[in-house]
Amino acid sequence: MIDRVIDSRGLDSFDLRFMGLIAVILSVGVLSIYSVTHSQDSAFPFYLKQLVWILLGTIAFLVMYLSDYHKIARLAYPTYAVILIMLAVVLVMGKSSRGAQRWIPIGPFAFQPSEFAKLVLVLVLANYYSRVSRAGWLHRVVLPGLIVLPGLLLILKQPDLGSGLSFLAVYAAMLLMVGVRSKTLGVILLLSVMLFPFVWEMVWASLHDYQRERVMAFVDPDYDPGGKGYHALQSRIAIGSGELSGKGLYGGTQSQLKFLPEGHTDFVFAVYAEEWGFVGVLVLLALFIALIWVSLEIAARAKDTLGALLAAGIVAMLCFCVVVNIGMTAGMFPIVGIPLPLVSYGGSATIMTMASLGLLLNVKRRRLTLFY
Repeated sequence: MIDRVIDSRGLDSFDLRFMGLIAVILSVGVLSIYSVTHSQDSAFPFYLKQLVWILLGTIAFLVMYLSDYHKIARLAYPTYAVILIMLAVVLVMGKSSRGAQRWIPIGPFAFQPSEFAKLVLVLVLANYYSRVSRAGWLHRVVLPGLIVLPGLLLILKQPDLGSGLSFLAVYAAMLLMVGVRSKTLGVILLLSVMLFPFVWEMVWASLHDYQRERVMAFVDPDYDPGGKGYHALQSRIAIGSGELSGKGLYGGTQSQLKFLPEGHTDFVFAVYAEEWGFVGVLVLLALFIALIWVSLEIAARAKDTLGALLAAGIVAMLCFCVVVNIGMTAGMFPIVGIPLPLVSYGGSATIMTMASLGLLLNVKRRRLTLFY
């Protein structure tokens, strides 16, 4: 009874700043998707589909917010097993698109398990580190690494390099969160340097031809400008043509004239930058920074280790996706196919991100309770 009374203390747990930032960023995404796809002749255009995904994401947000995150964490291992089965099913009967097999078709829609695997991995690692002794190399590094490995290998097999890198980013963030001794960190770095040539050879051999060409296009911007380097080149042109104040809604030549492929998904940031310019980019970056800052506050004030680890893992996942997506559209990173959270079109990514943010706010909500 005391728990319920304290847990219902008004809007303190339902952070209006947090919700406002999410709503504004989602609005930016829908507006950008509408701008780049409004001329398409379709009975159910992309921006309306995105509104449906946002509605479903809002339901996922509320479910994760209202459920006790301790109970959710207890389901981490069986949920991870289900995700691994789904990732295996993708390899056998998944839907293929542009050289990648990442989706399970469900009627007119497609489900991407690798997106949800990132959130499940956060739950698994947070649950593991909050319950298991973290003393020693074996429990701190090796065993959680073995937990990560099956999902990572299945995702890379699709291939989905972006989600694979997100897996590694979450694992690294959790290691830093629980604390790695300087000696242990030195050994990890030394082994990484020693094994890098062999690992790179294996990774390069496992890459598809289009992935190798993307890496080459990143190393040499003039490599195949009409082929695999076309996306990166057109994205940089779109961002640069926005100049200071942008060309306005529907005014982007690269996006409106369809020179920029995938303008509603992976390259939506380039569409936004062309239309709203450097000033608009600063505003969007400020929104993401504010969202991450509020999220870090939640992590710092979590009531227990599990809550802090969950919040830190979610923040790391979001930061990684934002930095890599903006970096690849600006030509700073190779193109690896990571959507911009809350902005890019996509059902699985939108629902997963909203569920993650609901779980993050859940950590703040439970901070006000005495029992769980």
